[in-house]
Amino acid sequence: MAPIAQAVTVSLQELKDGTVSFEKLQQAFGPDSLGILVVKDVPPEFASLRHHALSYSSYLGNLSKSELDKLENEKAKYLTGWSLGKETLKNGQVDTLKGSFYANCAFYVDPKLSCAAPTEEFNTDNFPEYLSPNIWPDDATLPGFKNSVEDLCRLIIDVAVLVARACDRFAEKEIAGYPNGYLEKVVSTSTTTKARLLHYFPEDPANAPPAPIKASEIANGEGSDEDDWCATHLDHGCLTGLTSAMFVDEAKTPAVAPAFEQTLADSKPLKLAPLPELDASPDPASGLYIKSRTGQTVQVKIPRDCIAFQTGEALERITEGKFKAVPHFVRGARASMSDGRIARNTLAVFTQPNLGEEVDMEQHITFGEFARGIVAKNTVS
Repeated sequence: MAPIAQAVTVSLQELKDGTVSFEKLQQAFGPDSLGILVVKDVPPEFASLRHHALSYSSYLGNLSKSELDKLENEKAKYLTGWSLGKETLKNGQVDTLKGSFYANCAFYVDPKLSCAAPTEEFNTDNFPEYLSPNIWPDDATLPGFKNSVEDLCRLIIDVAVLVARACDRFAEKEIAGYPNGYLEKVVSTSTTTKARLLHYFPEDPANAPPAPIKASEIANGEGSDEDDWCATHLDHGCLTGLTSAMFVDEAKTPAVAPAFEQTLADSKPLKLAPLPELDASPDPASGLYIKSRTGQTVQVKIPRDCIAFQTGEALERITEGKFKAVPHFVRGARASMSDGRIARNTLAVFTQPNLGEEVDMEQHITFGEFARGIVAKNTVS
């Protein structure tokens, strides 16, 4: 089996009290770290919010093509709304097993906002990736979807603000001229933070890749490509909030939203029932992998009742390299490991600076300029 790395863990209360040591922050995010911090003892409502929101990932992925087509935004390079088969894997193959739904989290700052406001430099014509309004499924199709996703995102960002505050304490001491409270301000006031709800479709045994890579092969760097499922990459924001993955056997529990006849004027809002969650993935090789600073690939497991935070490129720039972005990839559950149809659902919240905020204070590079370059590099023509 690939080695399982133990992520640095802190409690929510430690973050609130400001008692997380600099040593622990360096162990989590520093140059020799795995670039991940797990927060335990999160608010009790997190369990229910996570279960509901990740269940909607399966409901969404099982909508008809005609319904999913309504949620696509090609002009925004699919960075709002739904996409499937628009990305390529490391080997150049089109990724048809991972569907994703992007949502702007500007609602965290102002419930009336659906995206960041345009500026003189960035507008809907020259940067629609960040300035296109959200596209939500309507309540007749997926009742409760929008509220469930937004509620979970709010909680994750609340915790991210506290992680950012801990990072600021470190940076204010270690970096000359670092503005007091800078990262906390960036995370708490950003209207460009994005959420990505992911649905890894069940693999079809008849069309499964030949000789699937085993966990031991991932650890040893064997096989044709260790990260064919989802090419190794860096997040380009500050802190990426992650839930643990939810595994659903869609053979036993079809994730098909029922037709509703109730009117939307009913007093009690409609919400789809959460789906039964497997205790664990039937494939121990599925999950999150991190490439350590020593070049070793390790697997990291996020406890179900915790929220993990990974470092991104913007944070690395803001902290002048004191904290490092983490290269990582994800593998889904192999069909050969189960008799069922196992889907993997998760949510990532990319806390990112506003477009005009500087991420490189020496070269005066704004996040908008930085992100535009990343998006251009990742766009496949």
